[in-house]
Amino acid sequence: MNSFTSRTAKHAFSATALALSLLSFNALATSPAHPNGHNQNMISNQVFSATNYQRLDATKMFPIPAEGMEQHILTLPRLSDESNYMVEIQIGQTKMLDCNKQMLTGELKQHSVKGWGYNYYQVDSITEGPSTRMACIHKAEHAEAFVQIRDELKLSYDSRLAKVFYLPQGSELRYRVWKVESQFSYSKSAVAGNS
Repeated sequence: MNSFTSRTAKHAFSATALALSLLSFNALATSPAHPNGHNQNMISNQVFSATNYQRLDATKMFPIPAEGMEQHILTLPRLSDESNYMVEIQIGQTKMLDCNKQMLTGELKQHSVKGWGYNYYQVDSITEGPSTRMACIHKAEHAEAFVQIRDELKLSYDSRLAKVFYLPQGSELRYRVWKVESQFSYSKSAVAGNS
């Protein structure tokens, strides 16, 4: 075997090993299974403004939404092994877009309820962000789409306490649940004396 063939075989083996290692961690975005076996979204959500606010037992310790803000409450169902799940949160607005890429600006901040220690999240304002400036020729390039702020959040799945967010009115919170589908692999040093 010449050196070129040997190098090519090594590169092919390295590429295969890299592909296999990338596939060893596998997570799927999924909603928890409905108790009846149906694939339905099990997370319930409620939105309150300062004018229609209702104090709920589960979230009564959280602040009332200020004027111009909305309180978004996500209630997660109890699962048998919640350590295998995560909740992904994105915040933004649905807009009519053309062929240009658009972004929104806003800062997602974490706060704590005084005396309780419970976390909640807040975006004080959302404004137009940078956009590409291409000439869009075809009308078919116009479509409604969700545009998010740069900050996003991944939370450990924990059904014991609702997830609470405060956003400017007219904003949207979208979410999905990730489920781990693989077992842990280990990286550790060899024990002395064993080979």
